[in-house]
Amino acid sequence: MHEVAILALHGTIPSDLGIPCDAFGHTQQPGGGKGYRVRVCGEAPEVRTTAFNIRAPWTLDQVASANTVIIPGIEDPVLPVPERVLDVIRDAAARGARIASICTGAFVLAATGLLDGLRVTTHWLAAKDLASRYPAVIVDPDVLYVDNGQFITSAGASAGLDMCLHLIRRDYGQAVAAHCARLAVAALERDGGQAQFIRHESPVCTSSLAPLLEWMQKNAKRTITLDQLASKASTSPRTLSRRFKEQTGTTPLQWLLDARVRSAQALLETTELSVEEVSAAVGFDGPSTFRTRFRRTVGVSPVAYRRTFRGN
Repeated sequence: MHEVAILALHGTIPSDLGIPCDAFGHTQQPGGGKGYRVRVCGEAPEVRTTAFNIRAPWTLDQVASANTVIIPGIEDPVLPVPERVLDVIRDAAARGARIASICTGAFVLAATGLLDGLRVTTHWLAAKDLASRYPAVIVDPDVLYVDNGQFITSAGASAGLDMCLHLIRRDYGQAVAAHCARLAVAALERDGGQAQFIRHESPVCTSSLAPLLEWMQKNAKRTITLDQLASKASTSPRTLSRRFKEQTGTTPLQWLLDARVRSAQALLETTELSVEEVSAAVGFDGPSTFRTRFRRTVGVSPVAYRRTFRGN
């Protein structure tokens, strides 16, 4: 079973630790059974946070068997990280484990030297400090998370959940990740696939455009014009475009195309429909356009995606 070790360090932000516990702990494999074995590994028998202390059931020694290591954010990222913690992370990376940070956990990961030369992100308030302290790291404050393959970094708060859902999607596919998102009452709308750079999109659940986005998702296969959307939102096309860009990071048309791709991912995983039939079912005007858009969004072709997540 895929083992996830979540580091509990002194000064850990409790919510950042809880997010991966819930996301990975509630994941079910397509055929049934738990998707992950989750272990919270403490720096000490009792770990201090600003709100309360944590008695972690596992120690840093258990990180040695983990397939994925999660580093939650820490309250004071300027404090030096114990060398033993850095060695545990370096050892895990050396044997091929996937290492991911949430929020200011990027400071801990950067201190290992493993992020040198890589594009990363962290909470936007801490981005300048991260870049200043670790000049060999390329810090981008304008994204939710960045996937470099073995090393993944996310911004703060809900972006940690976005990243966890992205990793679950990498491991088990769109349908499993979507189920986890529903359990968390969260929107699954960041489809990174194998792409290394995922641009910012605001969560639907906190957006004032939520009713419109929900309607767009349900009707994504239809031909929808900007004027129609503006009318439904009771605003002008120009105002809608501006608000849409501010709240989702993209245009209404691009959002619709991405919604179609998300629907296509689910069909490719769960049905025997051909690529041409999937293309038509989700609303693309032709297989060629569908293949181009799918590869641009997900990073692989529809056939390769189906092979990866269905094993055929």
